[in-house]
Formats: sequence, structure tokens, C-alpha cells
Amino acid sequence: MPIHATLARPALLAASIALLVGLSTDADAQRRRAAAPKGPPPVTACSDLYAVVNKDWLAANVLVAGQGTRSALGELQALAQQQQYDLLDAAMQAPQNNVQQLLGDFWASGLDEAAVEADGAKPIAPLIARIDGIRRTRDIAPSIAALHSVGIPVLFNFGAEVDVADLSRNIAYFVQGGLGLPDPAYYSRGDAQTQEVFAQYTQYVRNILALTGTTEDRLEADTALVLDLERRIAAASKPLADIRDPRTQYALVDVAGLGKQYRRLQLEDFLQAQHVTAQQVSLADAALFQQLDTLVNTLKPEQWKAYLRFHIGNAMAPYLSKRFRDAEFDFHGRILRGEAAQPERRQQVLAAINRAAGPMVSREYIGRHLPDATRARAETIAGQVRDALGRGIDRSTWMSEPTKAEARAKLAKLRIEIGAPVQDIDYTVQPMGRGSFGSNMLIAATWRHGQEMRRIGQTNAARRWDVLPQTPALAYDPAQNRIIVSAAVLQAPVLDMAQDGAAHYGTFGALVGHEMSRAVDIKGKSVDSNDALRSWWTPADDAAWMQATDRLVTQYNGYPYPGLTGVNVNGALTRDENAADLAGVELAWDALQQASPELAKPSREAFFHAWAQLWRQQSAVDTATRNAATSPQAPGQWRANGPVANLPAFAETFQCKAGDALNRKAEDQVRIWR
Repeated sequence: MPIHATLARPALLAASIALLVGLSTDADAQRRRAAAPKGPPPVTACSDLYAVVNKDWLAANVLVAGQGTRSALGELQALAQQQQYDLLDAAMQAPQNNVQQLLGDFWASGLDEAAVEADGAKPIAPLIARIDGIRRTRDIAPSIAALHSVGIPVLFNFGAEVDVADLSRNIAYFVQGGLGLPDPAYYSRGDAQTQEVFAQYTQYVRNILALTGTTEDRLEADTALVLDLERRIAAASKPLADIRDPRTQYALVDVAGLGKQYRRLQLEDFLQAQHVTAQQVSLADAALFQQLDTLVNTLKPEQWKAYLRFHIGNAMAPYLSKRFRDAEFDFHGRILRGEAAQPERRQQVLAAINRAAGPMVSREYIGRHLPDATRARAETIAGQVRDALGRGIDRSTWMSEPTKAEARAKLAKLRIEIGAPVQDIDYTVQPMGRGSFGSNMLIAATWRHGQEMRRIGQTNAARRWDVLPQTPALAYDPAQNRIIVSAAVLQAPVLDMAQDGAAHYGTFGALVGHEMSRAVDIKGKSVDSNDALRSWWTPADDAAWMQATDRLVTQYNGYPYPGLTGVNVNGALTRDENAADLAGVELAWDALQQASPELAKPSREAFFHAWAQLWRQQSAVDTATRNAATSPQAPGQWRANGPVANLPAFAETFQCKAGDALNRKAEDQVRIWR
């Protein structure tokens, strides 16, 4: 019998119980209590699942201005970071193999701040000497190629990416770059804010030139030379909005003709310096590279020396002595990223190692933190969610039959990759030692660049992830039609092997469903089952999708933004993510029901509790204000509550009544795949 049933007992019996436990039965006090106004109704799962499930966590994590956001997924990121610290500490103290020896030395050299300080600018001295050796125009292009080969891109960007006409292979892309500011528009806009940023950038250029050895009497002139060259590059570059579509940067050209077409850039020799032997590369912006070729030919070597010297210092500043790091952070950190303070030293060094030697860390991390049982559980649930999506496509009322057929074909080819990509990496690296973190960074960056160059011309695009396995990530990769599940994400709160098995579906299963739905929803409609870039939806499918998600826009527009007064969620801004959240819960619940048709009530509740715990979040007012205006995702409270309000199974599980906030009327409920 529920404990609240005692309230209905006869008064005489109630009085007897009160006397038995020594309580007072003051009649006047009882009358006063009876006459007191009623407070707000109690919060229940049916009115606010998020608040009920996360009550204690929310009370313990109240934030004030400047503290950003705390969240369940943020805690997972912190855990993965600590696991990497522990891995590198162990490699430093007692390495068990060659890769651990390299990582241990790299880590030790970065943590030894006294050695880093004593090292000063010595790690980049050979690069600076190479630039100081430029005497004639023909010396410029080989110096540019040499910097690219150690991971310092100058003048333009060059790298391996998927061939947009054949998604199975990687090709080389020559694209715009070479600027110290993130947008070419910074060099031409005249508004006050841009001018202020440019003035601060000017001072930053001056500071880096001074640190790299430019004499005082040359500082002003060399700073002006750097900025003048960057202005010229920016003027020849396209606006960022014009190049967001990768197809705008794609045009295959024969390598054999590049040497004659861009004589001063010496692009054939450049490719040889990168050890690229492909017969074709992509170079879409011929006008840009023609202008860059002209700049090499017409500008004096002294201007190129100043520009290249600055970019060496700019690229390497985070890994050198404190004066370099402070100069770099004062501009990039405070001005461009809006950060108040530099990360702690261990965090800086870990980020650097992952940037230059991330695949090495990946290999060791997987061995430590991806048990076979966890991988098997993830594979099972992900496969069941894929089956659920197939059933969802079959019963869809908004998809036309031809579109359903294409969706089924695409789903049949979808791959689920769990833990880490298939690696084809050569871990042979020049020994590092513990004496110079900056030098180790250049050694590792050269190795990483070489591994990237090996991909060019190979039909191995599927072997690469754009995320490291030691970083928590669960994502759909449209280019390869696959779900990527990193090793680091397969732990609490996403896949807690100590929890009720039903909870795994409410967290991991729902996240897989969120991403898998993207393969065939409005985000995936641009790549068909044969990996061709085309829209395979009909106009009727587009209209039906918008009609359904317009109702989600209305639903979320009615939700107050947590922590803010007079601000509601922007349902239009968060439309796509809200639809994917709903799809994820629908698919995960379907998968769970198929796996366990006779599920007991506690396990049914565990599914929804796990979903709500996944989105626990507290944000300071300033952060919440910024997110309300810009984030494509709803705040945690409504990521938890919004989808379940559209799911009849939720109301059935918690016995919600008509009128409860999370029990929407049947005619108001939105459905994607159920």
C-alpha cells in the first residue's frame, strides 16, 4: 500500500497512531494547517521528468556568472581527459612498448616547464635559419614546402580529404589559407570592432616577430610587411560563406601541368616534398593560385622572410616558452576565443600531444579503456536500433514510397564502427627524448603530416575518423554512411555497464538513434545509397517533414529557457536537433521493446530515467543567454522532457493523467519513426 494511503484513514484511527508515536494532536493547529493556502502541485515525472531524476545533481551544481556550463556529457569529457593523463603518466614512469616510450618522453618534456623555459626559441631555430637563408625568388617556394612538411601551413592550405566525386578515396586539395586571422574579411572590413581586432593583431604580429629574433630596428617595418602580404592573400581569397560547400573547392587537375602553370610556386616540387605521388589533385581556385604565384614573383625576399618568420612563431608559440605562450594566448585566447585564462599546463600538453600524435594515444587508450564486453554490448544495441529504423521507415506516413525504397537501400549499406577506426599507421618515429618539448612537437607534427600524406590517392577513406577514439564522440559520417562510436564515449553516463540493461537503450541507444536517423532524414537526403551527392527526397517528402517539425517548433517555443527570465527556447533554431532527439528516443524504445517484450515496470522506468540523466545541465546566466541565442540544441531540461512528451509509452510507464505537462494529447504529438 502506498504510504500516502494513510491520509484517508478515519480520524479516530489517525489520532490513535499519533498518540502511539508521542505526537501532539493540537486541534487549533490542525485547523490552521487545513485553512492554509495550497502550495504548487508536487513535481512528478509526468510534469518534469528532468527535475525529478536530476534533483540532487542540480542542487549540487548551481553556477554563477563566468562558470560556463556543467553537464553529464561534460563530466564524461573530464573523465576521458583524466584517463589520458593517467595513461601518459604510466607511459612516462614505466613504458611497456615503443609507442609508450615515445608518449612518455613527449609528456615528460611538456610537463617540465623549467626545461621548456630554458629552451626558449631553440626548437624553431633551424626553421628560422632556413628562412633567413632565402636570398632569391627561387628560394621562396622550397621554404614554403619545407614548412608544410613539418605541419606549418603557409600561403595556402594543403591536405588529404575525401574525393567528393568518389567518396571511397582520398585526394589532395590545394585551398585558400595562409592568414593569421580566421576570416579574410578581417583585412578589409572597416567597422570599429573589426578595426580594433586588427589593431590587436598588429601588436601580436610585432610581439611574435620580436620573440623570433627580429631586431628592434626592423620590428615596425617587418610587421608592416607581414600585414601587407596577408592583405594581398585575403584580397585574392573568397568569402568563407562561398566555400562552405566542399563542392566549391573541388576541381581535379593533372599534376603534370602544375609546374608550368604556377612556375614560381613550383607546385610539382611542392608535392614531391610532401611525398605525394598522385597524378591528380584538386585545385578549384585557379585565380587565387595564379595570384599567389604572382606574389612570389613580385614581392621582395625580405617581405617573404618576415611573413614566414612570423608564421613559424605563430604556429609554434603554444609549445615554446612562457613569453611565446602568453603572447599567443593574449590574442588568440582572449581576443578571438573570449577566454579568461589559459588552461592548466597538463591540459595544454595533452592537447598538443593529441594534435601531433593523437593516433599513438588512441592505440594505448583503446587497450586500457575498451573492454570486449562493452564493445559487444554497444554493437548489439546499435544493431537493434538500426533494425528499429528499418521498421520506422516501413511505417512512415510522411515518406513517399520511392523515398522509402532509397532510405532502405541506404540503411542496408550503413556501417557501425565502434571503438576506433581500422588503422593503417606506421608508428616509426624519430626518437624524441625528454629535453625539448618544442622539438618533440615538430618531430611528432612531421610524423603526423607524413601519415596524412600517405592517404592521398588511396581508396582507404573509410579508414579515417575525424575524431580521436580517446575523445567522447558518437556521430553520423555522411561521406562514408557510417555511425562512429568512439571508445571514450562507451562509459557512464552513455553506456554504464553497472546499470539496468534497459538504461543502456535510454542513453547509448537513443544517441545512436539520434545520429542514425540523420542518414535518412533531412540531413542525410543529400547523399544517396550509392554515395552520390544528390537530393533523393521528393518535394512532397520535404513538405511533410517541414509540416511535422513545424509542430516541434511550436512545442519548443513554449518552453521557458532554464535560468533566464522572459526567454523561451527558440524552436526554429533547435528544430533539427529536437527532431533527432525525438527520433532517437522513438528508435531506442522500439529496439528495447523488440529485445525485451515483457519488460517489467522498473526497467521501463530505467529507460526514461537514463535518458533524463544524460541531459542534466547547469549553465551560468551569461552562458545560458549566449546559448539561447546561438545554440542549435535545446537546453538539457527540454532535451530530456520534450521528446518523451510525444511518446505514449512514457505516459503509460508513469501512469500520467490527462493534462499532465508531459502527456500531450494524441493529436498534438509529433512522430518521426513510430
